[in-house]
Amino acid sequence: MKKLPILAITAGDPAGSGPEITAKAFTHHDIYRICRPLVIGDPAVMEQAIGFTGLERKVKVRGVNKVSEASFEPGVMDVYDMHLIADPAEAGLGTINPTAGEAAFQYVVKAIDLAVKKEVDGTITNAISKEAINMAGHHYSGHTEIYADYTKTKKYCMMLAHEDFRVTHVSTHVSLREACDRCKKERILDVIEMSHQVCRDLGIENPRVAVAGLNPHCGEHGMFGTEEIQEIAPAIEEAKKKGIHAIGPCPPDTVFSQAIGGWYDIVVCQFHDQGHIPTKVQGFVYNRELQRWNAVAGINITLGLPIIRVSVDHGTAFDHAGKGDANELSLLNSIEYGAKMADSRRKKQEGGGGDGQAPDHS
Repeated sequence: MKKLPILAITAGDPAGSGPEITAKAFTHHDIYRICRPLVIGDPAVMEQAIGFTGLERKVKVRGVNKVSEASFEPGVMDVYDMHLIADPAEAGLGTINPTAGEAAFQYVVKAIDLAVKKEVDGTITNAISKEAINMAGHHYSGHTEIYADYTKTKKYCMMLAHEDFRVTHVSTHVSLREACDRCKKERILDVIEMSHQVCRDLGIENPRVAVAGLNPHCGEHGMFGTEEIQEIAPAIEEAKKKGIHAIGPCPPDTVFSQAIGGWYDIVVCQFHDQGHIPTKVQGFVYNRELQRWNAVAGINITLGLPIIRVSVDHGTAFDHAGKGDANELSLLNSIEYGAKMADSRRKKQEGGGGDGQAPDHS
């Protein structure tokens, strides 16, 4: 057990479905075989979530005030007590509000702090409401930007994955008009390099990195736009000079089908929805007959950070809060992926790579 990585799991927006998803995840005792899970949140909120999901006999909450107090026992949810919400009613279940936004933001900040201090080996995040955290006075467009700011990271990008389907993004939480303006050679090259490196970290010896175009038909030789000619193609050529197997520009309407077919190991996308839509079509499966989600799978990873951050690839689902029917599959995927990444980093450090400062939680 001592060798297993400690993963800090943020509860997400306490007014949303994150706490319930977390409660369900803790009934899967297999997670204790790959990590030592620690929830960052408020015990009262987590107890309420356990009640909503009807899991009182399967999971018990145990509040702790520091990592060393956690017991990491199956059937027990260790919760790092943030002392922010004593009465769950304060969270305004199912609503977008500043009280819940403040709590969700502080959960994330604490997880980052524990990882930077090497008290935990990685962080797993449940969904937050961007509107709620902004209402609380924290002006960030999402987790990625919070992590980059608090770790003082300049070059970073978002990666989404569902099984062996992977995409990264040149831009994310900006308007489509601004996303086009951010399609620049230097940034595209950075994302190609980070995409190549994460695949290497996953054990892929010579990753095939496809780079999607921005315009229809990759601009059709300049008829529908010139970004492919002036920015994307030059970035690809520069990547090739660095020994990266970069391919493209690839037409956005076919590159994802090709990736699903195994042509590529990862696809660099030029803006948020270009990468998010195909990933969620892959991982989100809705049952028409039963009128419910059979699967909400997939993960979100921030590349370029000094710490591990893996997240669920879905929103807060305020409309499901309190109903106990939220799907935990994406969180389980995130925990599994985070544990693999943490274990890989530990082995590299023990083998002489990295900074040689593998956390000691004994």
